[in-house]
Amino acid sequence: MRLGIVSGRRRHGKSYLLRALSEAVGGLYITAVRAEGRLPALQRFSEAIATHAGLRPGTLNLPDWRAVLTNSLDVMARRSETPLLIIDELPYLLQHSPELPGLIQQLYDEHQWSEGIGARVILCGSAMSVMHELLSGTNPLRGRAVIDLRLGAFDYRASRDFWQIEDPLTALHVHAVLGGAPGYRPIAGRPSPNDGFDEWLTHTLLDPGRAVYSPTETEYLLREDPRITQHTLYYDILTAIANGAGTPTKIGSALGRQRNAVTHPLDVLESTGYIHREQDILRPRHPVITLADPVIRFNQLITLPQETSVEQGFAEETWKSSTPTFNSKILGPHFEDLARTWTRRHAHTVLPNGLPGPVGTTEVADPAARTKHEVDVIALALGERPHSPRARIALLGEAKATAARRGTGDLQRLERIRDLLTEQGYDTSGVTLALFSLHGFHADVVELARGRGDLLLVDLETLYGV
Repeated sequence: MRLGIVSGRRRHGKSYLLRALSEAVGGLYITAVRAEGRLPALQRFSEAIATHAGLRPGTLNLPDWRAVLTNSLDVMARRSETPLLIIDELPYLLQHSPELPGLIQQLYDEHQWSEGIGARVILCGSAMSVMHELLSGTNPLRGRAVIDLRLGAFDYRASRDFWQIEDPLTALHVHAVLGGAPGYRPIAGRPSPNDGFDEWLTHTLLDPGRAVYSPTETEYLLREDPRITQHTLYYDILTAIANGAGTPTKIGSALGRQRNAVTHPLDVLESTGYIHREQDILRPRHPVITLADPVIRFNQLITLPQETSVEQGFAEETWKSSTPTFNSKILGPHFEDLARTWTRRHAHTVLPNGLPGPVGTTEVADPAARTKHEVDVIALALGERPHSPRARIALLGEAKATAARRGTGDLQRLERIRDLLTEQGYDTSGVTLALFSLHGFHADVVELARGRGDLLLVDLETLYGV
């Protein structure tokens, strides 16, 4: 017997893929239902096993979960050369049947010495914290799974291909509000983003009648994890982070609470994948906390502050008035994040020394100017570790999503940062200076790039590989 764990956020396509896998090998796919009681669940699972075995409805009425598991494995062993059982949305079952992991562990141990091809069992769920705990600590299934697959969203390039968006700028805008979750495309409906981003947005995320309406979707996502109970507190925390509060102290201050009052909720949000902590690559300072889900960020910054207007049907007016907020607090940070993603995944094709090491952000003090320079993108050389005092730096980059083109002034700022890092003992002898721009570059810096091997210009087409 072999055991696999599959987890991932809603809309990432887990159930779609598992159903296809089950159909391909003649397996048994059963999904749990939210708020379903223990007895109805046992009855429904019994019916699914009977149907799979070719029996009449009502033939099986299994009394407990051990009987359900044993009978499902027996039926599959008789009907398929590759016995496969898939239990989707397992966390719903655990709410009323916490003994399931222990029963699966017993069956797993009993089947290790059986002859022939053993059963393959896949457990899947969207409640990330619950699924991660299945294999942790002293839990029964620890050390028994051969697969622990955490299915993520598409990256920005795959997302553009999936949505079939022609214009890279439109693709960037769509990714900034929905991310790469493939499940949004079928429920977004018409119009297509190719018909115009503004029209598409007002008919999807700002349309209360659509399933992808951002307050509805945010509530739907947050209710997936049983650890998120005080929804008002979590909403307030997400709003504070969206507005730029990036540390527990600042988040607590924005909510009028002490730092320790938000520590546990932040741990829950991180374990469930709603926030992430961006580490400073050069110095061991407190990490900056940011929102991981673009839909939630859009909801907290755009929809919620003007929810009354949206609900009354003024989507176009709401969106027009929100454009400055979108550009500064959503599109700008998102473009910087994609610049770091491009550096991790694609920069090796153009960097002189190939694949870089750790990629992130940092802040560089400039004592002479009595200021600090924020670095949007910094990559250490391959093999270097973050926070090493004399690390080799492979790339320094500046990413700006403004309408202005980038020029020599931006280059001079990067050169100043490079010189400061050299003075602080870092090895910048092989550093590449990268300018990331949403709307291209001035002719002077383009001309400089032709004659300099240490200057890299990355426009939107380069970012998307078109």
